[in-house]
Amino acid sequence: MEQSVLLSVQNLKRYFDVGRGVQLKAVDGISFDIYKGETFGLVGESGCGKSTAGRTILGLYEKTDGNVLYEDKNIHELNEKDRQTFLRKMQMIFQDPYASLNPRLTVLEIISEPMIVHKVLNSKKEIEERVIELLEDVGLNRDHANRYPHEFSGGQRQRIGIARALALDPDFIIADEPISALDVSVQAQVVKLLQRLQREKGLTYLFIAHDLSMVKYISDRIAVMYLGHIVELTTSEALYEQPLHPYTEALLSAIPIPDPDVEETRERILLEGELPSPTNPPSGCVFRTRCAYAMPVCAMVKPRWIEKTKGHSVACHLYDEETMQKENRAPVKKQLFL
Repeated sequence: MEQSVLLSVQNLKRYFDVGRGVQLKAVDGISFDIYKGETFGLVGESGCGKSTAGRTILGLYEKTDGNVLYEDKNIHELNEKDRQTFLRKMQMIFQDPYASLNPRLTVLEIISEPMIVHKVLNSKKEIEERVIELLEDVGLNRDHANRYPHEFSGGQRQRIGIARALALDPDFIIADEPISALDVSVQAQVVKLLQRLQREKGLTYLFIAHDLSMVKYISDRIAVMYLGHIVELTTSEALYEQPLHPYTEALLSAIPIPDPDVEETRERILLEGELPSPTNPPSGCVFRTRCAYAMPVCAMVKPRWIEKTKGHSVACHLYDEETMQKENRAPVKKQLFL
């Protein structure tokens, strides 16, 4: 059965002017589709542009180029009135539960604010009842409604943030590293909460994170991002069983395995050098300066997006038959730590 595309990101770019004619290319031409009802993981190390991508998709940042289509409508081309109405369907859970809640407002005021702004309910009583309902949905109760954010733990604050994201009954939620600021013991609870809410409310998620092990647990498909580019995209299972891009392999090799014997003997891939600056990215393949398999062509030509197997795509010259023939080398599939 063919899946329905809810969100389509097409060659999206977001550049920041940093002075003296220099641009920081935070997001540099990414494309992917998100299907209705799925969790799409976007993963990469700090500074790769994944959070900027999420904010640009939602419209918190203006795009530099490209398109974001939600239910076949271009979000960035809507007028302000239509855009506000349309964006009620799209909400965000922010990374830091400490900074994303107004300390001067009660929980009732924080969660009800979107409803008041968008005028979705008519009376104070209806709004209060809806807030209580949302608190119970996320594992809190009515006694928490009149408290302030500083009276809660980090996990509880993130639950409040999730309740706020649900206030307008959205279809699509961008979760921007929603567990990275939480204790390990609380992370699994929040992820299970997100999964339950997805089942109950039919939600679609864009789950942004740097923790590949958690992304695998929650995501249906995963895109790996490096220095503003997506370098690999496939299902969660395929990414872990048969990673293609050297950067993906390096990320996976850093995940601890809960077996001392296997952990001690497996090969770890250490990336050499610093992450290049997005104000002056490498020519050709942006990963070439840290790649053990870099060839001369990598410095000159940007790798094409290749669907190696159905649903598994990669941007790497190692899998480009035309390029490898010119290099007089056979296309490669590496078997490293797996």
